[in-house]
Amino acid sequence: MSFTLEAPLAFKILNNYFENVSYVKGVEASDADVAVFNALPEGPSAEAYPHLARWYAHIAAVKGLNTKDASAVAAPAAAAAEEDDDIDLFGSDDEEVDEEAEKLKAQRIAEYNAKKAAKPKPVAKTTVTLDVKPWDDETNMDELTAAVKAISMEGLLWGGSQLVAIGYGIKKLQINCVVEDDKVMMDDLTDAIQDLEDYVQSVDIAAMQKI
Repeated sequence: MSFTLEAPLAFKILNNYFENVSYVKGVEASDADVAVFNALPEGPSAEAYPHLARWYAHIAAVKGLNTKDASAVAAPAAAAAEEDDDIDLFGSDDEEVDEEAEKLKAQRIAEYNAKKAAKPKPVAKTTVTLDVKPWDDETNMDELTAAVKAISMEGLLWGGSQLVAIGYGIKKLQINCVVEDDKVMMDDLTDAIQDLEDYVQSVDIAAMQKI
């Protein structure tokens, strides 16, 4: 079933939603992300909707989807921003400055700044694609895959995998994972895979993308 999300309201809502999460649901790209991606009438502007644009580019990369032009969305977003600039949230019809109103204004600004400062920053994460090559065509690739996915680290989440033919009847394991940048060092992860000496000849980082 398909549906369409109308901009710019949907863009604004989604931008706020993806400020602190990486996917529509769960911890890896799913059909729900694809459905929302396809429902967007245009690609989001990175300037107007930075969090939505980050998610949009990431889903396009990991799911092999074609992005849409963002020009049609940027214009109404910019117009809305300009309109917002013209609104005086603390304005008064009276020309004389009301002392109590000024105090209330200062209090609200202080509360807003305090709330903004206390808001937790999103965890920096990276999507990584690894190529793991076996010794030969006799290596049990099911066991190799299971051994790799058995590696556990704080901040490491394994994703999908596939076997890719590389010649002479040999297939390599191509596997995706998401790592928290502050917790997982890629050298430590590749060393852990390389230590599976009964199965692994070499391991290479095929692709990396910040989430």
